[in-house]
Amino acid sequence: MRTNRKAAGRTAAALLTACALALVAGCSGSGGKDSEDKADDGGGTKAKTPRMKIAMVTHSGEGDTFWDIVQSGAEVAAAKDNVDFLYAANKEGKEQAQLIQSYIDQDVDGLVVSLAKPEAVKAVIAKATAAGIPVVTINSGAEFSQPFGALSHIGQDEAIAGEAVGEELTRRGKKKALCVIHEQGNVSLEERCAGVKKAFGGTVENLNVEGTNMPSSTSSIEAKLQSGKSTGEFDTVVTLGAPFAAASVKAKAGAGSNAEINTFDLNEDVVKQLKAKEIGFAVDQQPYLQGYLAVDELWLNKNNGNVVGGGKPVLTGPALVTEKDVPALEKFTARGTR
Repeated sequence: MRTNRKAAGRTAAALLTACALALVAGCSGSGGKDSEDKADDGGGTKAKTPRMKIAMVTHSGEGDTFWDIVQSGAEVAAAKDNVDFLYAANKEGKEQAQLIQSYIDQDVDGLVVSLAKPEAVKAVIAKATAAGIPVVTINSGAEFSQPFGALSHIGQDEAIAGEAVGEELTRRGKKKALCVIHEQGNVSLEERCAGVKKAFGGTVENLNVEGTNMPSSTSSIEAKLQSGKSTGEFDTVVTLGAPFAAASVKAKAGAGSNAEINTFDLNEDVVKQLKAKEIGFAVDQQPYLQGYLAVDELWLNKNNGNVVGGGKPVLTGPALVTEKDVPALEKFTARGTR
């Protein structure tokens, strides 16, 4: 696993922060078997602080395994921190805003929000902060987090991640890349493709597909690969989410293409595809850590006045994962935590 050099220091800081949070949140001083017996699934004794209610609202579409992993991390932190964790998602910005408002109306103690479509949720986040509800943003829209009044942002720098992919494609000798955007208007996805284009020594074409319709997405990618044979064949496809890597593998076969498939994000299927050499590499932004740290930060802020990262973005990636990393990752992806 290789971490992009531009992000290495901040990524390491994020991991150290996670360790520190785990210690603050309730590790036993006695250690050994007794502490293991007392530990819950969160890896530490349950916090004895007053019960909190924390809600997360994301832009997840149906069947997006990435957000299942984010929720897993959030739920473990919530169990450890004596938090009632609530979750809702909608890929449309207007509906996200309505979900956030519903949690404001429930007087939650904290909100975790993704900013894929920041302007759509800007006003309702302002309502939350005005009502004294602290907000932590995750995953997308890092540059909007502080201006919107959030405590901090937890995720990867999408431009840096895209550039890391562009550099890797250049190193692999690729010349023409197809960058597949599965949700139009998502600022993070656009930043990824822009980063690839900036750092790649070859050419990049973007393709917008209907991300909530996998058969349609597969057909669109296949058609583009076929058309590329007459206009200059694509030798690599970059997908921006794990489920679309599998769709591209199918599209590649249907088009009779030799393009290498590479993807952002990691799940159990991607690790299997890496092992089978159906995928060249994947970009891991550690979604489990995003969910875990967001809940933990809100708990720490209420009970100890802490702000993780001093208000600056806390990076959880990117790291490039290849088939060499499969043995170390298989057990984690199988249980849904990577």
